Amino acid sequence: MRRISLEDPRYFLNRHLSWLQFNCRVLEEAADPSNPLLERVKFLAITASNLDEFVEVRVAGLLQLAEQKRGEIGPDGLAPTDLLPQLAEELQAFVKDQYNCWREELVPGLAAESIRVRRVNDLDAEAKKVVEKFYSEQVEPILTPVTVDPAHPFPRVLNKALCVAFLLKRRKKPSEVLLGVVTVPRALPRLLRLPAAEGAIEFAFLHDIVHAYSQRLYHGYEVLSATPFRVTRNSNLYVREEESRSLLDSVDTQLHLRRKGAAVRLEIEQGADPEIVERLRSNFALAPWQVFQVCGPINLSRLFNLYEQTPRPDLKFPPFTPKEFHLKPGFTNMFDLLRKGDVLLHHPYDSYSTVVNFIESAVSDPDVLSIKQTLYRTSEDSPIVRALIQAAAKKEVTVVVELKARFDEASNIRWARNLQEAGVQVYYGVVGLKTHCKLALLVRRGKDGKVRRYAHLGTGNYNPSTARLYTDLSLFTQDPKITEAVHHVFNYLTSYSERTQYGPLSVAPLNLGKNCVSLIEREAQHARAGRPAFIVAKVNSLLDKKIIQALYAASQAGVNIELIVRGGCALRPGLRGISSRIRVRSIVGRFLEHSRIFFFANGGQPEVHLGSADWMPRNLYERVEVMFRLKDPALCQQVCNTVLVPYLADTEKARLLQSDGTYVRAHKTHAAAGSRNGTRFSVQRYLMGLSEEQDGAAGNHAAAHFLKMRNSPMIEILSKSWGPVHNP
Repeated sequence: MRRISLEDPRYFLNRHLSWLQFNCRVLEEAADPSNPLLERVKFLAITASNLDEFVEVRVAGLLQLAEQKRGEIGPDGLAPTDLLPQLAEELQAFVKDQYNCWREELVPGLAAESIRVRRVNDLDAEAKKVVEKFYSEQVEPILTPVTVDPAHPFPRVLNKALCVAFLLKRRKKPSEVLLGVVTVPRALPRLLRLPAAEGAIEFAFLHDIVHAYSQRLYHGYEVLSATPFRVTRNSNLYVREEESRSLLDSVDTQLHLRRKGAAVRLEIEQGADPEIVERLRSNFALAPWQVFQVCGPINLSRLFNLYEQTPRPDLKFPPFTPKEFHLKPGFTNMFDLLRKGDVLLHHPYDSYSTVVNFIESAVSDPDVLSIKQTLYRTSEDSPIVRALIQAAAKKEVTVVVELKARFDEASNIRWARNLQEAGVQVYYGVVGLKTHCKLALLVRRGKDGKVRRYAHLGTGNYNPSTARLYTDLSLFTQDPKITEAVHHVFNYLTSYSERTQYGPLSVAPLNLGKNCVSLIEREAQHARAGRPAFIVAKVNSLLDKKIIQALYAASQAGVNIELIVRGGCALRPGLRGISSRIRVRSIVGRFLEHSRIFFFANGGQPEVHLGSADWMPRNLYERVEVMFRLKDPALCQQVCNTVLVPYLADTEKARLLQSDGTYVRAHKTHAAAGSRNGTRFSVQRYLMGLSEEQDGAAGNHAAAHFLKMRNSPMIEILSKSWGPVHNP
């Protein structure tokens, strides 16, 4: 039998096109009438925000590589020059779908609820008076109209800034047609609430207000035409860390340059005067495909404002209150509890306040001697950072801040400086690597005089704001082997003190990628020997070639593999002789699936690992990441039976990846045929019910029902590894 080569490009999906498929799944949520109307508006805004980052980072990088005629060919066999034409077509089609969703579904739906975005020229006298006052007092004083001519060069348009372009004629010199440009400062609200009849809510977009009063800006001119536009620029940071005397100052300098990077995309209203379009395209040196003429508001991400400013809770998701963690009877603090056993929390269903309290408790506890913490992304008003600043006055505090966390650089620079001023020892990790691991380490002297370490290891950022929206796992432990390994990781971050092994931890870029491949290969060996072999992995992205090839080989060896991949996935499931035992699903819902979980049946001795890293090259080889194994059988049971099993049972928000790269709703496949009465199962809704202790038994029954009807031997292995599905 001819050996199949796993190097064949046909076995890999393109990472960028796969990411676009993910954003299409988010757009499906905007179009889904089963979601509350204003949540659909928010999902549409999320697709626009996602697309902004994709264009200013990924597309910008591809354009740069294509221009320089370099760049490695990906596992799928596509070089940047090969990919760009296909990507251009997909981008244009996606933007068209976004605006169709807005105009044809959301605008009529909002109107039916008496929520409208009005054109200024269509307003009644009372509303126009409000707009006039707003423009005269708040807008006009800070606008700077520019007419482009030899004495007035084209203004430097900042990245993603709202602008309005005008075609102008001087009244004294009507034969000459000039271009006018006004940049609208970000300080101004993009949406203005208007007076409306009782029960109605009406808004006007800022760009329409500026347009309506354009004649005031250009006295002595005839305004022939006007249109809003927006330019997206290359936002990649180019920091030469090895040559930098101060990484903080270098990143700070690069942030200012980012706003002025090369133009990548021009968004402009459909129907704009062709002369305006061509003058702008020429000025920004863009190819025709980089111009996106849209039928609707420029910058759909501003619909976040519409969501936030519309006081209609009946059109939003019902409020959700996470479960608060309480100490067991007989314990007065977390430290004593951890000496008896580890604690695992599942956010946002379990409140993130426990993590905050863990750090804050160290401030007031005189027995805590030192605190070490990593910070990748955190909230603007972070209680964790405030606690670290407060603690610095009394004890040793060390913080590793990742300055290059994309689009959080400015916030992290500000926190780093505040921490330094307070006396915190602040470091920026290992040169050339991003610090992406989520670690906190407290050293405490107990009442018995013994010094012990206590650690928090997480799959998500130390950000209480996003912790309400992202699903993540938190482990609190006093296990000496784990806490010692965490201590060694901090030494690696602060002094480049590199070890060959980190005990129970796998650490990127040192051994995490190799260890993940080894775990997959071990499962293949079990399958060949006839022992239980089954893998479940939950990640945000699966793009690493070595991992994918190991999964293919495991499938060929007889390992059944279930992958829960929220975003981009380069693996093709269901290929005969390659990946016929692999299924990939993506779940997109109310909460952003962010946790990284890895289950291995291991021949009947199952293991559960958690970590901060996705299966992507940048996570495995270009960042400092940590993966750790759960030891407590009860916690492993908790992860398997109340997290992984329900996720594999979801038929409401799950989409199944097909071998051609498309996704199909799980409830539309034969796998969901067990739903005899048409009922669908939503894992997020189920977990919310368990957390709020509302109808938990019914939710558990629903999960068991779907598992039974699917009759999956793999699920049986998973659910029986530590016990039956249960209601915690």
